Amino acid sequence: MSPVFPTVREVLALDPVRHGAPRLVAGEARLDRPVRWVHVAEVPDIATLLGGGELVLTTGIGLPADDAGLRAFIGDLAGVGVSGLVVELGRRYLSGVPRVMVATAERHGLPLVELRRATPFVRITEAVHALIVDAQLTELRATEEIHQRFTELSVEGADPGEVVRQAAELSGCPVVLENLSRQVLAYDPAGENAELLLNGWEQHSRRIRPAGRTAYDPDSGWLVTTVGARGEDWGRLLLRWPGGGALSRLDGNALSRVDGNALSRLDDGAPSRVDGVVVGPVVPPTRLTILVERAASTLALGRLIRRDEEGLERQIHRTLLTALLDRSRPVDEVALRARGLGLVLERRHLVGVVIRHRADDPAPDSGPADDAGSGGDPGPARLRDLAESVGQALREANLTGLTSAVDDQAVGVLLALPDPASEERALAAFAAALRRSRPDPRPTGPRPSDPRPADLRSAELRSVDPRSAELRFADPAPVRSGSGDKGTAPVRSGSGDRGTASGRSASGLIIAAGSGVGSLREAGRSLTEARQVAEAARRDRRELPIFRLPHVGLAGLLHLLRDEPRLQTFVERELGTLLAYDAQHPREQLLGTLRAYLEQGRNKSAAAVAAHLSRPAFYERLARIGRILDVDLDSVDACLSLHVALLALDTIRTP
Repeated sequence: MSPVFPTVREVLALDPVRHGAPRLVAGEARLDRPVRWVHVAEVPDIATLLGGGELVLTTGIGLPADDAGLRAFIGDLAGVGVSGLVVELGRRYLSGVPRVMVATAERHGLPLVELRRATPFVRITEAVHALIVDAQLTELRATEEIHQRFTELSVEGADPGEVVRQAAELSGCPVVLENLSRQVLAYDPAGENAELLLNGWEQHSRRIRPAGRTAYDPDSGWLVTTVGARGEDWGRLLLRWPGGGALSRLDGNALSRVDGNALSRLDDGAPSRVDGVVVGPVVPPTRLTILVERAASTLALGRLIRRDEEGLERQIHRTLLTALLDRSRPVDEVALRARGLGLVLERRHLVGVVIRHRADDPAPDSGPADDAGSGGDPGPARLRDLAESVGQALREANLTGLTSAVDDQAVGVLLALPDPASEERALAAFAAALRRSRPDPRPTGPRPSDPRPADLRSAELRSVDPRSAELRFADPAPVRSGSGDKGTAPVRSGSGDRGTASGRSASGLIIAAGSGVGSLREAGRSLTEARQVAEAARRDRRELPIFRLPHVGLAGLLHLLRDEPRLQTFVERELGTLLAYDAQHPREQLLGTLRAYLEQGRNKSAAAVAAHLSRPAFYERLARIGRILDVDLDSVDACLSLHVALLALDTIRTP
């Protein structure tokens, strides 16, 4: 943004001034001082009538004749902060102004210009005043655009990142939004180097201490305003003005003579003198102040509107986690923004973790036996509660990482650990802390319903001697343990459960972890793996502190592939004719008979009991299934293929 008032240099370039053949004889270092007004004067004591920032025009006919009087005249003008002095030659001074005027003006840093040709002063004043009016009109239009832009952002409910981006675009200056802990919530470098802008931000920010709610810190060059509403401040918005810094207003000679006390007075709204040089107030243009205040108001309003939603820090966490999952942002930018939050992700051992409830959003009237363990809270509230519990668990376990909801059902965490050796210990501490914060809400009452299809539940064996089984295929959730108990009977979640596993975690949660990685570029893979394991573990009825990839088994693999067209084609190829038969004969439902037969390891007697059929009836149904599918149901390979197809069908039908 250009300044409102033209500079002395710009005035000298105007046609009416150039007509007078101007020649600068002193004060070249101060040509960029703004001209607030043009004043014509022919009396020596005019300084008492000026307020600073004027360009004085004179023919010199009323100036003192002695050197002391001329020194006093120049000194008085410089003392009130005029921008420059223009003297027309020909009436009082013929070939040039007196040397004493030149020397005094140079010493005071006051631009002194000779007009060697007669020039009507009215044309100069008209041209300069028109320039000032045009600049003020431009300023007014810019201010109107600021108000309109931020009003639109408020109505649209723009996120903080967009508000900051618009502020940087309108000002052309770097803009940073931070919280009260000096952590960066959003930023836009406005084309500058972002890493240099945010490097050591917290320490740098704490040195920026402007006076007032909205104020400019001349030492650092940052314009700062507080962000908050209703008496609750939650951050600061900072804009770095390129014209800032008191030192930028002084020439090299004056700079070497500046003392700290003099500089501290440069932003008090009035001209100050530094070793004889008058320096105007060092403040950004008014519209920049308007801009940061409007941006802060938009941010505060958006915060109030979203007061029931995630906090700003959590929104940044979600943005970064999403960026790692879908690779929508460069990893260097993710690392930089995380560093702004005080979280270091470079040179760390990173582990993706996903936490979710075993069941999707519960019904509003769910009782304490509800699988979600949320007491009937609506989905968004339940997810928000889970996210808060995850954050609390991280703090209790003294762990650091990005954490936020990654979809409508799950919360993701990217743990940043010092080394791979600490992975298992950190995951165990996190899982224990999370379950402590979410105790089992179902101490009594009926067990949750079996999530499997009805035909699977109807074919479940109530009482079977495992020794009578000829061949057993893998259950969708076989019990595994470090002791190698592969020969035990499958654990089921129906009313007849006799296994040692309860089938669900103490808090109704699934905690899944991906493989640890040593680079932020691979973090997305760890998060994706954790998300897939968590999704697959929903069909696993064991109680494990943390699910990892080796735990998901065949059922988990099929669950992850349930949307794969080739798997669906395989199911149709193996079971399509039987499914079509059941659709035409809904009272027979031969699929349940086949399921009972396969789940009992092809033990026909046990399968007949499970299907609640007599043996002859069961044998007849098996023979009919063999004819429909055109397979030998005594073949191990054929039955294995059919069992895998059944498991795949279950996972396709189960959301």
